[in-house]
Amino acid sequence: MSIVFAVAIYFIVWWLTLFTVLPFGLRTQGEAGEVVPGTPSSAPSRMNMLRVFGINTVVASVVFAVIWYLIVNDLLAADMFVFQDNSPV
Repeated sequence: MSIVFAVAIYFIVWWLTLFTVLPFGLRTQGEAGEVVPGTPSSAPSRMNMLRVFGINTVVASVVFAVIWYLIVNDLLAADMFVFQDNSPV
């Protein structure tokens, strides 16, 4: 696996896991009882993005390590998948 390919895969995994990790520990303004006028009660009351990015980096690193292991040990390769159109013309 080349370094460019590894960085690209890590970036994609990091970005996709961000949407999974984003709601972890989130308290809405409605739950906190401090709804700011002009905002919905479902808006976050306090968002600590540095904490979210840290958790996301750890999760993405674990997922990337699994993907890296599968690719390096030839357990996951492009030739394992069939890329042909079997639909009638």
